[in-house]
Amino acid sequence: MRPEQVIAAIRFDPLLPVWVLAALGILSLAIVALGLWRRGKGTLLRLGAFAVLLLWLTGPRLVQETRQSLRDIGLLVVDQSASMQVGNRTQLADVARQSIEAQAAHLPDLELRTITVTESGNAGTQLFAAIDRALADIPRSRLAGTIAITDGQLHDVPKATPGGAPLNLLLTGQGEEIDRRLRVIEAPGYGIVGKSVILRVAIDDLGVSGRSDPATLTVRRDGQPFRVESVPVGVEQRIEIPIARAGPTVIEISASPLAGEISLLNNRAVVEINGVRDRLRVLLISGEPHQGERTWRRLLKADPSVDLVHFTILRPPEKDDRTPLNELALIAFPVRELFVDKIGEFDLIILDRFQNRGLLPLPYLANIANRVRQGGALLMSVGPEFSGATSLASTPLGLVLPGGPARTNAVVDGAFKPQVTELGQRHPVTGGLPGANPPGANPPGANPPGANPPGANPPGAGDKAPSWGPWYRRIEPGAINGETLLQTPDGQPLLALNRVGRGRTALLLSDQIWLWSRGHEGGGPQAELLRRIAHWLMQEPELEENALTARVADGRLRIESRSTDAGAPSDVVVTDPDGRKETVTLLEDAPGRATAVRAASVPGVWQVTQGQRSAYAAAGAANPPELADLRATAKIAGSLARASGGGVHWLAGAEVPEVRRTEDGRAASGSAWVGLQRRHDHVVTGVAASELLPGWLSLPVMIGLLVLAWRREGR
Repeated sequence: MRPEQVIAAIRFDPLLPVWVLAALGILSLAIVALGLWRRGKGTLLRLGAFAVLLLWLTGPRLVQETRQSLRDIGLLVVDQSASMQVGNRTQLADVARQSIEAQAAHLPDLELRTITVTESGNAGTQLFAAIDRALADIPRSRLAGTIAITDGQLHDVPKATPGGAPLNLLLTGQGEEIDRRLRVIEAPGYGIVGKSVILRVAIDDLGVSGRSDPATLTVRRDGQPFRVESVPVGVEQRIEIPIARAGPTVIEISASPLAGEISLLNNRAVVEINGVRDRLRVLLISGEPHQGERTWRRLLKADPSVDLVHFTILRPPEKDDRTPLNELALIAFPVRELFVDKIGEFDLIILDRFQNRGLLPLPYLANIANRVRQGGALLMSVGPEFSGATSLASTPLGLVLPGGPARTNAVVDGAFKPQVTELGQRHPVTGGLPGANPPGANPPGANPPGANPPGANPPGAGDKAPSWGPWYRRIEPGAINGETLLQTPDGQPLLALNRVGRGRTALLLSDQIWLWSRGHEGGGPQAELLRRIAHWLMQEPELEENALTARVADGRLRIESRSTDAGAPSDVVVTDPDGRKETVTLLEDAPGRATAVRAASVPGVWQVTQGQRSAYAAAGAANPPELADLRATAKIAGSLARASGGGVHWLAGAEVPEVRRTEDGRAASGSAWVGLQRRHDHVVTGVAASELLPGWLSLPVMIGLLVLAWRREGR
């Protein structure tokens, strides 16, 4: 802009000290007063002469400034929060933004700055906080006003506009709207398996005058219909959800649409409830005292979620001596109570070197087998007693075990290091155990001569043995019914798992695992292995060997497929909450485990399908306050805009308002226009001062007045 010269002020530079000027002024007034008292005819002319003299002596100067005007700054704020994605609000905002920026470009005295606002975590749309940050480098003397393009759903409206300048709201709607929302009042994150949790929800109709008709509430659990009923609007509903299994249960709740509502986005909600077991009950029966007995007890007692009931058979029933009865045991062995009355209460039964000596009648052993078939779990750690005449393999328990002894005397003594089988490397119970033989390694003697063609194994592959310490005794088994996860270097089974009916069993064919807990020759992952076995037996989801899981976190869908089958993992089909399907390729990142990650920005239930398996994941709203109310409205910030001198304009079905320049103190909004004030701010680039009463002019005037006064008196 061109510089301009402006008269800024009148400045005085006295030629004499001020006290001298004051004295002269008093003297002049005294002379004039005397003349008036005498009624002299030239008194007024003398007064004029004295006034010119005193004025000249004060040195009056005219100050002129050369000013460079500064352009005013207007602020354009564009709301890009989640609620602005509803309908055509984004398109309306883009059109309004382009129009206002184009109009501002033709105003030479205006600089328009544009900022965008997104939601801030769970705090909703913080539009005025963004304005405050933008004003940090804008002088208040240059702020012409603020124009905000938004839907009106703001969550930080202050009492006064920032900077004190006018605020104009351009709302991406045609007027006040209506909307139906499903509101989750309370949703527990965890539930105990076998019990129920309560969800509290309500359906609200926003912007509706009068009473609404009942709405249909639909509840789905893991993608399957669970409950459908008609409920009144605005009344809290309690939904009882039974937790049938451990792991996540995905609950989707939806409300039927309301005629004329702006969006269906907040008509549904998703809740993920993690099922947990309440105090796992474990029954441990030690058939005889031995060095490894304390290992089991320490492991189970160290877990605060386990209630352990432990009995040790200190004295075989066939032993006949004179020991007093009161010294045989601290309490009587409650056989009937444990194996008849309360056997269904135990999640896991562990038989540690237990043998059939008549202590448990065959019907009681049959009860254990039946408990396994009905969903229970049995773990047997065996020693020499498993191969004798008293072996439990010859009882009804043998029908549910993964295997039995190969012969009557199947005890094999000698040092060996347990190896993870090829299947075990893909199984979550033994896969990735620290110190195990690496995938693809074949321990010496694992395959008989000629089993593999020449060159099948790379040089040195047979040297990749585990770093675990050795065991010294095992039981040679017969045929194995289940899956072998651990074996000896010559390929004999050590750990076998099996599924029987709805339950599971595990057989550890050695009683030497306690050596690992003592650190013998480096030890081994005894606690981790036994923990995994116990959790697999109790059907914990994270130990399932053939499973498909999905989880949404931080806006990303994480898919994991576990399988014990060798070969490339098959692709999965992902179905988003809107029903769109997409094929996703999984990548194997560990033996038996393949994963994939993709974006999951749409809230709702995501379904992942792989063959006959399906998994569900809950994607909650990234910013719940943004979806709580989706209506375009002027009720939240309209009064603030009007109080600042601005106004409210609806963009849908109307032209973008014209941008005009207004003066301070006048309205900054009209029916079809918005105003940005002229602030008239400037910088001074030069200053010049000139005499108002120079000496060459003052002296003739003063003398002329005195001569006129003398002539007047002389007449």
